[in-house]
Amino acid sequence: MILDLKDLTPLERQHYLQHAVAPRPICFASTTDQDGNVNLSPFSFFNLFSINPPIVIFSPSRRMRDNTTKHTLHNVQEVPEVVINIVDYEMVQQMSLTSCDFSKDVNEFIKAGFTEEAATLIKPPMVKESKVKMECSVLEVKPLGMASGAGNLVICEILRLHIDDSTLDAGKKMDPRKLHHVARLGDDWYCRVDETNLFEVEKPNKKLGIGIDALPESIRYSTILTGNNLGQLGNVHEYPVIDPSFSDNHLSQIIQYYNLNPDDMERELHTYAKSLLANGKTNEAWQVLLATS
Repeated sequence: MILDLKDLTPLERQHYLQHAVAPRPICFASTTDQDGNVNLSPFSFFNLFSINPPIVIFSPSRRMRDNTTKHTLHNVQEVPEVVINIVDYEMVQQMSLTSCDFSKDVNEFIKAGFTEEAATLIKPPMVKESKVKMECSVLEVKPLGMASGAGNLVICEILRLHIDDSTLDAGKKMDPRKLHHVARLGDDWYCRVDETNLFEVEKPNKKLGIGIDALPESIRYSTILTGNNLGQLGNVHEYPVIDPSFSDNHLSQIIQYYNLNPDDMERELHTYAKSLLANGKTNEAWQVLLATS
């Protein structure tokens, strides 16, 4: 299916784009107007855009149904400050309740059962139940259009970060296994980050990977190894060589049983290497693949 965005209605665009661009972190924004009325509302058009200076951006879009704007937008235009409270699984249902279009005189903290906690640098209160809170100054509000569904970029500088100790490891670093983030998908769908769906990908920071194009054709065009497997193999910093000290019983069995049939041996070696790669054992996988070279 190929879609030209100009041919879609705004609701159709919303459906496809919010499903495609996902998961999206949630900006749970607490703001206040010039009279001190507090508002609390979630926005999934949100992300981190700079470290120095520390900048996050979220977008309170114009309502699709009637093109009206939201109280959060009005508030940051009156009082250019916002607390961004990070949403985890323990508070997702309460967070969703605050997305109702309550009237301006309704405090969503009370409606959703959250606790107001005074910020230390700015006027809007923090959500006490949130495990990570960012006190922010609003640098700019940039409208992206005047039609229904048009975003308004709220560009924020993080002034102070509050992190619950329960999310930290022994070295005072944040542990993703201890903060079960929630993110938005399309329609009513969300996703939860926890130990069952976390995985690590080695990041090539200072040294260059050799690349998939440097792999031997027998590996590069393997019918067993996947694109992810090839990416792992190509992420080593120099082409591996056979390690004479490498010993592996399963590898020895493969060579012993299949030494008379090169095609079957290659299939078994690639299958074994794939299982090693699935467990993050890239060096061992390379030794298996080099065994008959």
